[in-house]
Amino acid sequence: MTDICGAPNVITDPLELRTYECDGLTSHRTTPALVVLPSTAEEVAGVVALCAEHGVPFVARGSGTGLSGGAVPHSEGVLIVMSRMRRVLEVDPVARRAVVEPGVTNLSVTEAVRSYGLFYAPDPSSQVVCSVGGNVAENSGGAHCLKHGFTVNHVLGLEIVTPSGELTWLGDGTGVVSGYDLLGAFTGSEGTLGIATKIIVKLTPAPEAVHLVLAAYDSLEAGGRAVSDIIGAGIVPAAIEMMDALSIEAAEAAVHCGYPEGAAAVLLVELDGPAAEVEAELATVHSLCEKAGAREIRAADDPVERAGIWAGRKSAFAAVGRLSPAYIVQDGVVPRTALGDVLARIWALSQEAGIRVANVFHAGDGNLHPLVLYDDASAAETEAAEVLSGAILDTCIEYGGSITGEHGVGIDKSKYMPKMFSPADLDTMQLVRCAFDPANLCNPGKIFPTPRLCGEVPGPRRGAHPAAAAGVEIF
Repeated sequence: MTDICGAPNVITDPLELRTYECDGLTSHRTTPALVVLPSTAEEVAGVVALCAEHGVPFVARGSGTGLSGGAVPHSEGVLIVMSRMRRVLEVDPVARRAVVEPGVTNLSVTEAVRSYGLFYAPDPSSQVVCSVGGNVAENSGGAHCLKHGFTVNHVLGLEIVTPSGELTWLGDGTGVVSGYDLLGAFTGSEGTLGIATKIIVKLTPAPEAVHLVLAAYDSLEAGGRAVSDIIGAGIVPAAIEMMDALSIEAAEAAVHCGYPEGAAAVLLVELDGPAAEVEAELATVHSLCEKAGAREIRAADDPVERAGIWAGRKSAFAAVGRLSPAYIVQDGVVPRTALGDVLARIWALSQEAGIRVANVFHAGDGNLHPLVLYDDASAAETEAAEVLSGAILDTCIEYGGSITGEHGVGIDKSKYMPKMFSPADLDTMQLVRCAFDPANLCNPGKIFPTPRLCGEVPGPRRGAHPAAAAGVEIF
């Protein structure tokens, strides 16, 4: 590895290796055997080729802000950290696209193109620190994906290193796909199909007008009614976010966002687009929020004022750390029409378990982020929190939803995959993975609860898994 990346960029010291043992979900930890920090695509390809030659598993890591254990290393493998590849290589304002390296932070893309009247639409709450490469791996969303779409809707091409160490391109930068959509398959594959080394992203013109409405309610149910009424009126806001009293308390303590005192729920509705259209929608949204029982409504079109209001929502995950030594961030999705019922069920589950749950979520598309608060110094409380977290995901599935909207499956949710998908579904997904990575070296142990040996005949398994029968330890 030192011949490829240089000795200073290879980490072997046990103490330094431990700094890479987990991502943003700290409940899953593994110390890697080796960490390398490449600076070019060619170095990444060289590292992967060497791993492939010797049968060594490898995992790519961006900024490490993931929340599903997707970047947790392999104990006998190489962790390839992409954080030094952080250049914006090209901006084409006419074609409205940019070419960036995977270590570039999400917000840096918008900062690099703002002078052209453009921005990069996907905006996870961690956008100040999360990397575009990691966003591609997880198909990240954010507050504004309701109107503008997830990462997959903004990726026009990828230079990747295949699991065998080959550099190649998926997509040509135009967004036009002929044949199989390998670009779409790669985006959101959680690092199991290869490593992105260059990313062509689509840029969006800055809207003529932006208005943010804050509405405070005495219950989550009332806020949920406002959400349904707004969407039912044919309005698609750029974002509709909601926070409950516990998450508001945490945000106030952290960033002093000035949300209405005593509110049980705060709804944020942002509208963007042509000025006349936004003004008309603003009047309707104000009326619908009031009709749903808002106790206070504020509107802001000044960028500084809007940023101050958004600060509370953007800081919520980190701010909850002020309320509890540890917490589990869940990422279930439910139909918008089921929001009220599911939130009521989460509250009941919380009361039954005696564990607090703070709710902050993308209300517009039903993407819930319940934060399960617990003391990780207590083994019993840790176990109870895990059980409660699983019960919340079961509830999402029961109401026709999903176990993840944007955080990915990773290690954390792999055991829930059979609750959503049939054995045939899982076999088909793993066959796609095997087509890219027949040696099963690329981020092994993620997404699937039971690994498939590439070449294994699809269909229901009978008896022991072939790997177990052969005495082979895959992970």
